[in-house]
Parts: sequence; C-alpha cells; structure tokens
Amino acid sequence: MSKYSSLRNESDVRGIALPGVPGQEVNLTEQACRDIARGFALWLIRRSGRKNLRVAVGRDSRLSGETLLGWMCDTLSKEGISVTDMGLASTPAMFMTTKTEGYMFDGSVMVTASHLPYNRNGYKFFTPDGGVEASDIKEIIGYAESDEHTGLPASDIRKDAFMDVYSKRLADMIRSACGGADKPLSGLRIVVDAGNGAGGFYAEKVLKPLGANTDGSRYLDPDGSFPNHIPNPENKEAMASITEAVRESKADLGIIFDTDVDRAGAVLSDGSELNRNRLIAILSAMLLRDHPGTSIVTDSVTSSGLAEFIKEKGGVHHRFKRGYRNVINESIRLNSEGIDSQLAIETSGHGAFKENYFLDDGAYIVTKLIIELSRSKKEGYTLHSLIETLREPAESREFRMNLNLSDFKPYGQSVIDQLTEYAKTVPGWTLAPDNHEGVRINADKDHGNGWLLLRLSLHEPLMPLNIESDAEGGVKIIARELAKFLEKFDDLDISALRDFAK
Repeated sequence: MSKYSSLRNESDVRGIALPGVPGQEVNLTEQACRDIARGFALWLIRRSGRKNLRVAVGRDSRLSGETLLGWMCDTLSKEGISVTDMGLASTPAMFMTTKTEGYMFDGSVMVTASHLPYNRNGYKFFTPDGGVEASDIKEIIGYAESDEHTGLPASDIRKDAFMDVYSKRLADMIRSACGGADKPLSGLRIVVDAGNGAGGFYAEKVLKPLGANTDGSRYLDPDGSFPNHIPNPENKEAMASITEAVRESKADLGIIFDTDVDRAGAVLSDGSELNRNRLIAILSAMLLRDHPGTSIVTDSVTSSGLAEFIKEKGGVHHRFKRGYRNVINESIRLNSEGIDSQLAIETSGHGAFKENYFLDDGAYIVTKLIIELSRSKKEGYTLHSLIETLREPAESREFRMNLNLSDFKPYGQSVIDQLTEYAKTVPGWTLAPDNHEGVRINADKDHGNGWLLLRLSLHEPLMPLNIESDAEGGVKIIARELAKFLEKFDDLDISALRDFAK
C-alpha cells in the first residue's frame, strides 16, 4: 500500500487530523499535508502548462482547519505558487474564486471533511473547470509520494475575504428574480441552522440584507467541535433541530447546511422536511416549468414515486450511480450528447445546476427555494403544493452490512452477481431495467410492494442495502426473502438484516 493511499476519498483527500479518539491514529500529519500541497502544485503546473499560478485557499470551522490551511498555504508558496488565504469560507465559494471577475484564480483548495466528525479533516481541490476527479486525486497523491519539487522560486501569501463577494452574488440573484426590489424578502421569516459550520453567513450576509426576519436561527457561529449537532441534512438530530426552529418561530421556511455548505436541506412552514426525494421533487418541479422535458439525473436510491412525479411533470428521471461526482458527470455527459439535463442531484442533498457550472452548492439550492417562496407568496400558492402529488413510500430502511475480508470487492461483486440470478427465480421479483449500480429488484404487491437495492461501497468493506415499500410491513417481507438468500455468504455480516426480518 502506498504512503498516502488511505487518504484518498474518491475526488478529495480526507483523514484523521486530531488525536484523542480511541482506536484512531492521526494520519493527516503535517508531513502528509505538506506533501499533498506539493503534489497539488506539481499537478496544477503540469495540467495548466504554466508556472505563474495563483491559488486561493479557504477552510470550514473545524478545529484543525487553521493549521491545515497554514500548512497548505506555506507549502504552495514555497513551491512558487502565489497564494491567497481566504479564511473561513464555503466549498462552493472556493470554486467561485476561479470564476468571479476580479479574482479568477487558477486553482483553489478547501480545507474540509464535509459532514464527518470533528476530528477529521481534508482537502478539496478545484480548477476553473470544476472539482477534480478521482483520477486527478490519484495523480496528486502520486506526486505527493515522490521527492519532486517545482524548482520555482518562493512566492507570496496574501489574505483576503471572498465570502462577502460570494454572498452578494446570491443576494443579487434574489433581488433580480424579485423585480429588483432592495429588500424583496421583507415580511418573510426564514430561519437557518448552520450547525456551527461555515453556513452562518447565509443568514447574516444574504437574508438579513434582503429584509428577511431571521430570528430563531440556530448555531450560526462557527465552532469546530460541533457542540449542538452534526452539521448534516441527513442527520436525524440535525433535521429535528431545524424543524423545531421552524415551529417555534412560525417561520415560512427553515434552512439547514452541512459543514462546508455544499449540501442543504429545508423545512416547510408546516414542519415537513424537504430533503432526499422531496427536495429533488420540488427542484424538479421548479425546473420543469422553465425547461420542459429536461432530464433530472439522480443517484441510485431514489424512490419509484419520485420517478413517477418527474414523468408526471413532463421530465425524464435518469437514475444513476451513488456519488455526487458520478451524477454530475452523467448530467454533463447527457448535455454533451445533446440531451438537455438541467439538474444532477443526490438524495444526500448534493445538487448541481447546469446554470451554475454544475457546482454542488447548498446555498445556491436554498437561494432557488427562497426565490420560489417569494413567488409563491405573491401568486397565492405554497411550496408544499408543488409536491403534493409526490407518492412517498410507506416504509423505507437502510442497512450497512460489513464485508469481513480485506480483498472485499470481488467477494461483494460475487454477492451481487448471484443475487441478480436468484432474483430471476423468485416469484414477484423482477430486475429493474434502468439500474446502473449493484442490483435493484422490484417486488410486486403480493411480495412486498416495493424494491431493494444492494450495492458495493467504492472504498469501504461494506454493502449498503436500501429497501422501500408502498405498504405497511412490505419492507419486512422483502427483507425476509433477501436474508434467506444472503445467509450462505459467511463473510457478509447480515446480522442487522436478520434481526429485522425475524
């Protein structure tokens, strides 16, 4: 195993940055961070074909953020890259430093580990073409593991603050969509739960200047120990927090971000959550009004009801693989082939619009929702009415089943292959025709009235299993049939599934 291979996480770098958690040893050391910074410098120079490069670096609120940012800035400057330290920022904002007039950096780096625990951290890298790919990370790590240097004379480190510029862009979007009024959100109460991550700026620098009442907002101040809850729209405690804030404040809308603000969720005025399939549905309904027939690319675990909803609204649901880079790249591919695709979005809340450089940006998503909220107030409808025909499952469950062997991918693929064949023999089961990942099986009304998806994790030795049903008790019916088949795989831990299926 190579020196830094354990730090590769698909299209970014992540590791353990702080000591103190039993069983977890720090692997994002100063040496590792400096080597990765040198690797990025070498990679960016080779990719651009130029040497006089400028890079912006920002961070979220994590306790280790300032230190990791300092190591990155110092090493890049020593390798001849002109560096600007942007301080506390969001991941989407750091990409926008490469696209905004007056900045136009050749690359940018965000110090973050997204929603992971406080002791983790990492680096996300951007060029003006977008976030780097998994293959690029592999190259950067390769350079990091070498002894190569750029050989350029040391450059400078400057400080700047980009979040004001980025926030103004979002505020101007709302003003423009609302007819140019200076305070178009006057009379609206919108609460934000930033979870002590980097998202507090949205209340202070976007909503308040537009006239919104943000009283009742929670945890806007950055605190990298995340003392209140994990900043994550998929976390039950986090969603309970913003739901409570909406109800207590009688807000028109509640907004929640993950730590680095590339994901978002929301809560409607009636206290109903707007995440996962519901978030995808409302964004699809909004887009299909202006882009009839467009393809909405989602990950593999979206519901059958969502597919029906998108079709009902005149769109095409294109279900693809898990992973935000996967859905984004698939949407880009469709557009390159002449098939219009305006949105790529995961159920996790990663959503990227064609109109916004296919950047997964939680703040951009909620900006679109707020524009729709303002419109709905003027025209006499509600946000909830946009998704009132969305058929939601009666039940849904996820199981994460460990694979107890080091070379787990061939074994996991064998499980999927054998289940694919087994499904053809089970009464009431049929293979989904539009599946791109693992095996997705539909169960008819007499055999669970739903579906299952079993897939193999890209990096971890586990197999995630999702089951949904349109009938009470249906998930258990599907789980029982599946558990019976999986019993023969000794290196797959199905204990949780077995216990549930009893």
